[in-house]
Amino acid sequence: MAEPRPIAGLRELAADFDGWIIDQWGVMHDGRALFPGVREVFRELKARDKRIVLLSNSGRRAARNDARLAEMGLDPALLDGSVTSGEVTWRALRRRAEPPFSELGRRCFLLTRFGDMEVVEGLDLELVEDPGKADFLLITGVDSPDKTLEDYLPIVERAAARKIPAICSNPDLVAPVAGKLALAPGAVARRYEELGGTVTYVGKPSPRIYRACLELLAGVPKERILAVGDSLAHDIRGARNAGLRTVFVTSGVHREALPAELPDAELLERVRELARCHGALPDFVMRRLRW
Repeated sequence: MAEPRPIAGLRELAADFDGWIIDQWGVMHDGRALFPGVREVFRELKARDKRIVLLSNSGRRAARNDARLAEMGLDPALLDGSVTSGEVTWRALRRRAEPPFSELGRRCFLLTRFGDMEVVEGLDLELVEDPGKADFLLITGVDSPDKTLEDYLPIVERAAARKIPAICSNPDLVAPVAGKLALAPGAVARRYEELGGTVTYVGKPSPRIYRACLELLAGVPKERILAVGDSLAHDIRGARNAGLRTVFVTSGVHREALPAELPDAELLERVRELARCHGALPDFVMRRLRW
């Protein structure tokens, strides 16, 4: 496999790719505001008739996610579609066409972010307030940074005692929030697994979520699709497993290991070290999303 190539901006790759799958948290924004230069990236890509799909491990529905981006100042007309793990999970729970969704009961204990109930609207579920009475856990969000993992331990411990299955629609362990890394739903799901529970993850790096992206980019050959993300374990590994080329943004979840002041040679060496740990070597490396 070729060594990662450092790039200063996406303009260096624009001629080589027609379809773009772009991560959100840590790449485009920190959950509160778009990073500088993000709007320019989308305007320039769209001016060149590129097809752009946003991909997020957010447990939110896609429409809510898009509305939040619009509030941040991103014009929805620049996008060809959005895929969130929350949307893919919602559709799988509605269809119940394949395991494990076809095997779940109806009584659900829901973990959601700040009371977001859109994640279950329209589903044939009975929400229960006691995990001891649930058929399964649905982990879509956590109230971070207000709450920590310890706040969720009583819930997962009670559920684990009954060995009910869990669905996690956001596999991320941490999320960049206001310049810091905060608890993400995947950390709660991992703790549940440590307690002996069974978890089905929907989101990067699962193939299920990349199939949804490729449906929105139908007609674009895989070799002309580029995935951009900041997590080696999720964005880069998932995209590579889907047969896609990748750009790794170093200023996201790995920024503590890859500080901005590192010279290019040392930065690339550290990226290679991290890639070995996560089993995912990117094709290209850039410090932040820019044109």
